[in-house]
Amino acid sequence: MTMRILSSAAVLALLSGAAAQAEFALTLLHTNDVHARLEPISKYDSGCPEEDNRAGDCFGGAARLATAIAAARAEGGPSLLLDAGDQFQGTLFYTYYKGKAASEMVNRLGYDAMAVGNHEFDDGPEVLAGFAARLTMPLLMANADLSAEPQLKDKIRKSVVIEEAGERIGVIGLTPRDNPELASPGPNIVFTDPLDAVQAEVDRLAAEGIDKIVLLSHSGYEADKRIAAGTTGVDVIVGGHSHTLLSNTDDTAAGPYPTMVGDTAIVQAYGYGKYLGRLDVVFDDAGKLVSAEGAPILLDASVAEDAGVKARVAELAQPLEEIRQKVVAETAAPIDGERGSCRAGECAMGNLVAEAMLDRVRSQGIQIALQNGGGVRASIDEGPVTMGEVLTVLPFQNTLSTFHVPGAAVRAALEHGLSQVEEGAGRFPQVAGLRFTWNPEAEPGQRLRKVEVQEGGAWLPLDPDRSYGLVSNNYVRNGGDGYSMFLDAREVYDFGPDLADVTADYLAAQAPYTPRLDGRIATE
Repeated sequence: MTMRILSSAAVLALLSGAAAQAEFALTLLHTNDVHARLEPISKYDSGCPEEDNRAGDCFGGAARLATAIAAARAEGGPSLLLDAGDQFQGTLFYTYYKGKAASEMVNRLGYDAMAVGNHEFDDGPEVLAGFAARLTMPLLMANADLSAEPQLKDKIRKSVVIEEAGERIGVIGLTPRDNPELASPGPNIVFTDPLDAVQAEVDRLAAEGIDKIVLLSHSGYEADKRIAAGTTGVDVIVGGHSHTLLSNTDDTAAGPYPTMVGDTAIVQAYGYGKYLGRLDVVFDDAGKLVSAEGAPILLDASVAEDAGVKARVAELAQPLEEIRQKVVAETAAPIDGERGSCRAGECAMGNLVAEAMLDRVRSQGIQIALQNGGGVRASIDEGPVTMGEVLTVLPFQNTLSTFHVPGAAVRAALEHGLSQVEEGAGRFPQVAGLRFTWNPEAEPGQRLRKVEVQEGGAWLPLDPDRSYGLVSNNYVRNGGDGYSMFLDAREVYDFGPDLADVTADYLAAQAPYTPRLDGRIATE
């Protein structure tokens, strides 16, 4: 028998080839915070007319998303399509269909898993349960005890193991712990610490031999960095909730794509379906992440719209047309309602909404309006304003709430609203009939410097012992966004007109409306 002797070079070549074969390359396609934007959007994240779409001025939409997903899949490599939550709420597609249109499109695009976002709870467990039941992929939420909620306990999982090209990938879901403040999950669900929940699920999956872990985290960019630092075993975090753009080429991005914290790659792709995130990862034979690179793909006019998806979206839109095409007002300039503006300082849309609320009820002895910045969801461009545009700005079907509280509670509310600016929290207070100065560098709870209330034509210091009449939306008045200081208010009426209707009426009365900033919210 003849024995073949290999040279050392040949042995090294074989070993390197074996190592290369042991590596596993995977493409992660991801979205977050789509918020019912099935149709293309404008640069203001609001509706974009079809003539503008044909002119190349629109972004996103389910039809462009379908094309981008199909192109990535056509490359032939292993891939997963994931969503980090908040498919619900934001346009008439949700107002009219609740979760039915969203579930149809998620199924059609072929998602592999989705996290539960806070807005999935906006209409309580019943609507979320119906959405989950229609899905052809798993809905995930690890940090919640659902055992006492019969509508959801068998419909949502903590994690799922997906097999792709012979490899098993664990996917875990995470939802905001403060969902009871952000939405309407009901009294039967207990939300738990995200770090503990993630680590417990990672450990459980590891015990089953799963060594590749992706976390779908509807928690926000800052929270995701803390989760990455405070847990072990998570390879990739696909984030949402904060609508953060991560990019290596866009000067407006909040950080690099991916953001590395230790060995964990964090990605997020803004929101509203404007981008499709794409992260190409490689694992070694021990399941260790050895490379992660990619970019959010801008779904602009260069991405063709899938004809079948576009036709179906148009069909779903037919019942909505009469509502949204009605012109209700005109604006002399664009009204800025951008998330980054209205959650960090005075913004033109916040002023509009607060002024509209106060104007409606001032004759009832109400002096102050407070609108949470997170309740403002889009901008409006110059020119005719349709009801559809107003509903895109104010999609939540909130009603006006009037009530009375002492000045000390007003001050506490403002401090609360300023307490999470760094995280882009929706609690930031947009106001009317009141002005204040604050210090963003101070510790939360100690940021407010000066507060004055308008009395006739004068501005007088806020009196902590005096009772003031306030108007807000029913979500905030009932403790939403953590405004618990309003729960004990007196002379409460939570059932006023819809906030979108009030704003539309105010715009019409002021037409052409001129947006303005007047320094009512100032920093020192």
